[in-house]
Amino acid sequence: MSSLTPQSPGKLYIIAAPSGAGKTSLVHELIMRNANITVSVSHTTRDIRPGEQNGVNYNFVDVPRFTTLIESGDFLEHAEVFGNFYGTSRAWVESRLQQGLDVILEIDWQGARQVRKQFPGALSIFIIPPSKAALHARLEARGQDTPEVIEQRMDEATSECSHYGEFDYVVVNENFEQALSELSAIFIAKRMELAAQKLRHQDILDELLS
Repeated sequence: MSSLTPQSPGKLYIIAAPSGAGKTSLVHELIMRNANITVSVSHTTRDIRPGEQNGVNYNFVDVPRFTTLIESGDFLEHAEVFGNFYGTSRAWVESRLQQGLDVILEIDWQGARQVRKQFPGALSIFIIPPSKAALHARLEARGQDTPEVIEQRMDEATSECSHYGEFDYVVVNENFEQALSELSAIFIAKRMELAAQKLRHQDILDELLS
């Protein structure tokens, strides 16, 4: 997708998926191809994994610090997942939206519910794998979890997928490029809406109607 000069506030997107569905890879490639899309860097209490960087993949904090941020109202949403806490900075999101950037929140369905209450206009996208067998194979291929944790994630995936009906769009990640194309189409379509195009191309419209 080509870069567009933003002239109006950006759009807030929620993207959720069961662990192993390929959400992170899809979002990474999407923002690499479009300078006007950014992804929120969440706070988390989980341990940092090999290859991750603090402030890039997540803002890694301890539980007392996370609790303080909750009490001070710094989070747009927060949730506990597999015994670890995750939260999204309200100030960071609002500042990026005002800059005209589209902001992606990679959160679960619980966080999505919290965000919708505060940003009713947010668009939500749920990414699913083509099958349980494919999801299990992807979790094993990552090499990050024990067999016990993988089974726990499989059980959780069934629960998470039961909430797909709460989202505006569903993308099946069977073929990566196809899924990426479908995901990109959602963002392109929103940019083409009348209100956004009128702001972005008012000079062209004025000249055509003169």
